[in-house]
Amino acid sequence: MNLEEKTLALKDFIASKGSMLISYSGGVDSALLAVLATEVLEDKTRCILLDSPVVPRAAVDEARQIAGEYGLQLENMPVRIMDDERFTKNPADRCYWCKKKSAKVLKWRMDALHFACIADGINVSDTGEHRPGLQASTEDGVCHPFLEAGITKADIREIAQARGLNFWNKPSAACLSSRIPYGDEISYKKLAMIEEAEAFLHTSGFAQCRVRLHGTIARIEIVPEDVLKLLAIQELLLKTFKAIGFSYVTLDLEGYRSGSMDEVLAKEEQPQ
Repeated sequence: MNLEEKTLALKDFIASKGSMLISYSGGVDSALLAVLATEVLEDKTRCILLDSPVVPRAAVDEARQIAGEYGLQLENMPVRIMDDERFTKNPADRCYWCKKKSAKVLKWRMDALHFACIADGINVSDTGEHRPGLQASTEDGVCHPFLEAGITKADIREIAQARGLNFWNKPSAACLSSRIPYGDEISYKKLAMIEEAEAFLHTSGFAQCRVRLHGTIARIEIVPEDVLKLLAIQELLLKTFKAIGFSYVTLDLEGYRSGSMDEVLAKEEQPQ
């Protein structure tokens, strides 16, 4: 199918549900789904922003801003994920348990609204990655409209750009816990350090970046073309990061890449 056919298939799928509760983060995937669902289903669409310490405050603010700009009905609902040791102990399937807890919150709200389904922004491009959360949400009946229509991440950006949606090129994001190596416990302090460090980089002009936390070492991932810009603020960066609590600050020479913490899993799975 071409992109127009995929878009029609997506809208048909949304229409077939009659009403839809959307797990919304403000990222390009869930935001596009929310805009299209609102067009198709109107007031039978509701967006739920699942809020917890693993979500940066800046991301919450951006999600609310996008919702306001495009007339999305948005509710903020807390998820007490830090109470669950299956998550905080940070096993390789940590996302599974997070999505399980999130699904309970979403199901409660869906039932209260008498809506037909819960939907998320998972797309075809996500299926090739380490995504235990996808398994969990599917088990709990969450539908994936982009998957149903065969839509990839690139398709999503193209559709959003063609429709003039100003978030079409918004950088990819992930929860703060993804910055901590599997097996290292997730704590409020670690999440706060990561959030503050990444906020500094964002305000310094680095749109696509990650600060991975290894003990008290910060491993910065940025796109290759930003390396010289980072070195130009080296003194201020070191001062800021050490004030946050990092003992050492490093630059990953492989650069930014989504899911770099999963690379160790791939190595462990290789035959010895």
